[in-house]
Amino acid sequence: MSGTQSKPIVGVSMGDINGIGPEIIIKTLSDSRIAEFCTPVVFGSNKVVNFYRKSMADINFTFNVTKDLQRLNPRQVNVMNLWENEMPIQPGEVDATGGQHAVESLRAAAEALKEGRIHCLVTAPIHKKNVQQADFPFTGHTPYLQSLFGASDVLMLMLADNMRVGVVTEHIPLSEVAGQITRERLLSKLCILRESLRKDFGIDKPRVAVLGLNPHAGDDGLTGKEEVEIIKPALAEARKNLDLMAFGPYSPDAFFAHGHYTRFDAVLAMYHDQGLIPFKSLGAGEGVNFTAGLPGIRTSPDHGTAMDIAGKNRADEASFREALFTAIDIFNKRMGYAEARINPLRKTAHRVVSRMEDERIEEA
Repeated sequence: MSGTQSKPIVGVSMGDINGIGPEIIIKTLSDSRIAEFCTPVVFGSNKVVNFYRKSMADINFTFNVTKDLQRLNPRQVNVMNLWENEMPIQPGEVDATGGQHAVESLRAAAEALKEGRIHCLVTAPIHKKNVQQADFPFTGHTPYLQSLFGASDVLMLMLADNMRVGVVTEHIPLSEVAGQITRERLLSKLCILRESLRKDFGIDKPRVAVLGLNPHAGDDGLTGKEEVEIIKPALAEARKNLDLMAFGPYSPDAFFAHGHYTRFDAVLAMYHDQGLIPFKSLGAGEGVNFTAGLPGIRTSPDHGTAMDIAGKNRADEASFREALFTAIDIFNKRMGYAEARINPLRKTAHRVVSRMEDERIEEA
């Protein structure tokens, strides 16, 4: 696709067809103004869309059905029909059918992202257990996308209006976390975070806070050695060799309780709950999960399939909508970042001319 694309094509995977994914997709994309900012493509089935649309009589949702990404309607929601067979849709049920179609939708959309046929991917929630029955040997979207793109490493980065929180380890047992905290892994995550903050969020000189692993960040080795032996040396190396202002390790309880996260562009936590509990408790606005470190752009809402309310027209689409607009924002940031580096002299000249014009106006 052309590098001058101004309105991105955003692919959407349906998630578990028995969860709230289809509902939040319909509620979000029913706003006709969405087409002013992107061309949405839902990878799934018009039969699933119609099933859930009937339960939302107050929503006017129209769409274009296609089997070819070259035949999209840029002024309407597009549904890429991956299957036309009748399938049992049972809202709230965790079954093999829901997992199978969730994986089929995700794989088709992710392949389109990898091949450059869409610009961004927004994933609706999958159920981590039932997708295992569909030949999907991954604990979630993030490791699958890392494998598909052949990325050496990626970073799960949670985004809110007032904070960005990444995690060194993701969906692994707590008993295995300490063994995964190594100098190499920390430097890899910090490098990804630095590049993402610059390229995806436009922060030239990012400030990153790194949390400790043990209570009170180890208390100088009294309650754990990882801070002294691994984390502090990794931060010193990051400051020296990665051109990154990385600080810490901080004791997580005091760090969040005293609002210190507001002083940094991002926070790197050691494990899932250490980062996500304060994120979901203190994050302003609707949370978004972003996979940093991929060549393609992938976001998702910060919640799961919510089987208990599926099919009841009770799901809140706010996080999914935020994930969609975050993907568009990151696409635009990346376009500007790439253009600035292709034409650095033009950018400098533009600043000089602008400054000269400002001086003339002041003199006048």
